[in-house]
Amino acid sequence: MEQAPHPDLSSLGPHGKAEKLPATKLAAVQYVVALVLVILTTGLWRLQILGANNFRALAQANRIRNVPILAPRGRLFDRDGKLLVDNYPSVSCYLLREQVKDLDADLPLISRGLHIPVEQIEATIRKYQGTAKYQPIPLKEDITPDEQAFIAAHRDELPELETLDEQRRLYPSDGFLAHVIGYVGEVSEQMLNDPRYAFYSPGDVVGRSGIEETYDAVLRGTDGSREIVVNSHGKEIGQMGTIPAIPGKDLKLTIDLDVQMAAEKAMEGKTGAIVALDPHTGEVLAMVSSPSFDPNQFAVRLTKSYWDQIVNNPDHPLLNKAIQAQLAPGSTFKTIMTLAGLQEGVAQNMHVFCNGGATFYGHFYACDTHHGMLDIEHALPESCDTYFYTLANRLGIDTIAKYATEVGLGQRTGIDLPDEASGVMPSTEWKLKTLHQPWYAGETISVGIGQGAVTVTPIQLARAYAGIASGGVFHRPHLVFPDEVSPQELEAVHETFNGSGEKTIQMSTANWEIITDALSQTTLMGTAAASHLEGIDFAGKTGTAQVMSHQALARSGGGHKTVPNAWFVGLAPRRNPDIVVVVLWQNGNWGANSAKLAARVIETYVNKQRRLDHNIRVVDTPAPAAKPETAATAQPTAE
Repeated sequence: MEQAPHPDLSSLGPHGKAEKLPATKLAAVQYVVALVLVILTTGLWRLQILGANNFRALAQANRIRNVPILAPRGRLFDRDGKLLVDNYPSVSCYLLREQVKDLDADLPLISRGLHIPVEQIEATIRKYQGTAKYQPIPLKEDITPDEQAFIAAHRDELPELETLDEQRRLYPSDGFLAHVIGYVGEVSEQMLNDPRYAFYSPGDVVGRSGIEETYDAVLRGTDGSREIVVNSHGKEIGQMGTIPAIPGKDLKLTIDLDVQMAAEKAMEGKTGAIVALDPHTGEVLAMVSSPSFDPNQFAVRLTKSYWDQIVNNPDHPLLNKAIQAQLAPGSTFKTIMTLAGLQEGVAQNMHVFCNGGATFYGHFYACDTHHGMLDIEHALPESCDTYFYTLANRLGIDTIAKYATEVGLGQRTGIDLPDEASGVMPSTEWKLKTLHQPWYAGETISVGIGQGAVTVTPIQLARAYAGIASGGVFHRPHLVFPDEVSPQELEAVHETFNGSGEKTIQMSTANWEIITDALSQTTLMGTAAASHLEGIDFAGKTGTAQVMSHQALARSGGGHKTVPNAWFVGLAPRRNPDIVVVVLWQNGNWGANSAKLAARVIETYVNKQRRLDHNIRVVDTPAPAAKPETAATAQPTAE
């Protein structure tokens, strides 16, 4: 017979009765359990529902990597379709930080294989430490075949090293067209803070000067990408898909390669600038700034030695003197003085006797020779300082400033190049505003011959003469044909590089003819007679501008840097010209020296147009004969 099981006495109290859990404790336990279940359920829902896409992407990233395909920049051509700037294939090494656990341990091996000092690698990593870890760091550009082989051979040891095929810029050699084209480089931290570069990331290559900078958005294209499958060591084991890169747009420049070559040759070994302009359109046919620099040095990796070499050069090779050199124009300013005098009705009947200078306000102002009695038609080609001292005194500074401003001096032209300078056109208002001093009448005398406070850039002078010789029609200088970019892009360029732009001023036909005929006389019997071009209606104006006062010159003891700057502005033909050439030869002494350089450029242009049968207008206006009463003063002077 089975015995009955013993009852469980563990739940009995001390008096042998079963204890019950209080209702409040039971409720609390139930709420805790319920809360835990809610938390677990919520977390599970967030993981499986809300975070599903995110975790799926992370899981995908464990085996799929996006490799960028960099878009090649658009190429640059001259106006005739001749290639100026191309690209060449290159390989760069990037560092993938998420692929390595102990980067410091790998640095010595990376340093030896890529021939980079450990300190330089560490500095590069520090530079990018604020960026997302998944973003590759450019470690070395344009690596050699040996360095590519090193990376391939150490793929398992150094999974953090990745190579990337790129297209790099190939610029003309010897600094040819360097200031026009500019160069590319890595976007700087300062640029990234600029709204214009809001869509760029550290390491991106952008235009840093010249056309490369102005039209960067057009030239750079759109990068693509390639999805590759990698294993746990980061080694590629397959491909998923490719989004091809869209190359940047090619651009045709207004530069005429033949004219540019002539200008480059003319400035060889000299310091200064040459600008050749088509007055009918504002197209820049040639632009030279000398000395130049090699933009290829900037396209890959700039060495400290080369940087020190150009930065410490006293002739400032990085300065585009064609648009940034602000210097006294010397006697080239006399053409603007002539315009002001004629338009104001002062110069038509004004005769001045030059006896080697004149006295104004108790001070004697010298002229380079004794010209005798002169009128405006002969004072300009003979470049008589005494005549223009007198004209300046009669006009006054504010009238002079009015006409100089009308033709674009003292303001940017709006050319499509960065960092154009504005020059200075002084006036009573200008002096009060900048120096907080009144203008003194004696200061006007020096301005009348392009000295004193007035400064111009070569591009300003080219545009001013182009407009005057074209009867008062001024065009915005530009280096890219407007139809090469969209209307929106062109508008953006004009807004960014604003200036005097397109304009027309009123000029009487009689005054226009007096000025252009006088400019023609300059190359026939005036200060540039030695540069006369047979068979070409070649006109112009010389200018010799002191770089320091006579007192400062006496204290300096002389030297090459104290020699005056030599200017010349040439036109062909004299009226409604097809080409205007400005030459600035710093410390070139007499303007007649620069006239010879301009003559070479103009002759090259005219001969080319004749070859192309473009019917350039040459010798279409007979040169005015010298007046009998001035025969004694027709001997060429040296300016």
